[in-house]
Amino acid sequence: MANTEKEAREEILALVADYCQTWHLDNKKKYEVGDRIPYASRVYDADEMVNLVDSALEFWLTSGRYTDEFEKNLAQYLGVRFCSLVNSGSSANLAAFMALTSPLLGERQVRRGDEVITVAAGFPTTVTPMIQYGAVPVFVDVTIPQYNIDVTQLEAALSEKTKAVMIAHTLGNPFDLGAVKDFCDRHRLWLIEDNCDALGSRYCLDGKEQLTGTIGDIGTSSFYPPHHMTTGEGGAVYTNDPLLHKIIRSLRDWGRDCSCPSGHDNLCGHRFDRQYGELPLGYDHKYVYSHFGYNLKATDLQAAIGCAQLRKFPAFVERRRHNFDRLYAALSDTQDQLILPEACPGSRPSWFGFLITCKEGTDRSKVVPYIENKGIQTRMLFAGNLTRHPCFDQMRATGSGYRVIGDLAVTDRIMRDTFWVGLYPGMTDTMIDEMARVIHETIR
Repeated sequence: MANTEKEAREEILALVADYCQTWHLDNKKKYEVGDRIPYASRVYDADEMVNLVDSALEFWLTSGRYTDEFEKNLAQYLGVRFCSLVNSGSSANLAAFMALTSPLLGERQVRRGDEVITVAAGFPTTVTPMIQYGAVPVFVDVTIPQYNIDVTQLEAALSEKTKAVMIAHTLGNPFDLGAVKDFCDRHRLWLIEDNCDALGSRYCLDGKEQLTGTIGDIGTSSFYPPHHMTTGEGGAVYTNDPLLHKIIRSLRDWGRDCSCPSGHDNLCGHRFDRQYGELPLGYDHKYVYSHFGYNLKATDLQAAIGCAQLRKFPAFVERRRHNFDRLYAALSDTQDQLILPEACPGSRPSWFGFLITCKEGTDRSKVVPYIENKGIQTRMLFAGNLTRHPCFDQMRATGSGYRVIGDLAVTDRIMRDTFWVGLYPGMTDTMIDEMARVIHETIR
């Protein structure tokens, strides 16, 4: 029987570690050929569970010491100055885009009616914040087999209303950051890298290899369980710009002007002696709002899991690359019927998934059900073509609210012919080989 709180906590955490090892790891059914192969899964051990319970025993619940540790360590890994943990990757995209609408940015503020260049072949929450705010997404086509923005269309997408570019690195494959960054620099546009599917990917710019998400003005990540690492729900926004960081924190924390962390008051020493707007002199700074913000904070329980995941993360990236290389080699003889993915030149992707496009004569509507019936989970490239979804019905009917460059022919082809399978770091070589065998069998 423990005599002190410290001894009690150590005893509980030792039991948690033993429980995880026994019931989550040792007794976990090992994969056998014929078992279902998911496209993604959590990869964890006792470290995550111990951290989670350690945080729960403190019962702080909202952001606290684990959040501080996670934000510091993720920023250090990325090589950026500022990182803010949020409750999802979609919230990260919301905070990132809305940061560009802040009046603090002066003439560079994105206003309603301004345009943002993006793509339709992706996940909706890259685009949703623009539409909800009243900005105009301008959709550019993509290319196969990289599945990223067709940079030859950037100049055609530009108008006097263009203020930003916001696009994702597709399934871990970096878009052409050299061309996009140059375009943004020449036209003084903001660049948001949706890095939710690409944490750990690298791109060589001006002879220097950098992590994706750190080259634009703002980067975002998601830590939903299928992603490169997980906190359960969760995401992050990161930047090197102090002003953007200040705005992001304000938007995340209800829009408040005060930057005191939860549980702390008056760190600046001026809580009751300043004038803000038309408020009475000395109005409590903790309740002064400089933005129309949200509560996008994550909990310390999520951050506790993330701290353990971050320590494993470099190994996760290397395993994803290994899995990609093995599957690519195994499918290299199928290229008369299938288009296999290619990395952007000058990049080292941290692959999220393995994209496959069916060539003419190979019918995805037959290939995918066959693969699924054999126990291999598949996914589409998210929206395929977002502009063809019901959420766009009203905008299509009125012909307003967005612009399209060209006819998005490649995007439509992806919608019809493309799917992907997983590469998560818990996959064994046996699982990769079985996926390849089934895909071969499918197109025979």
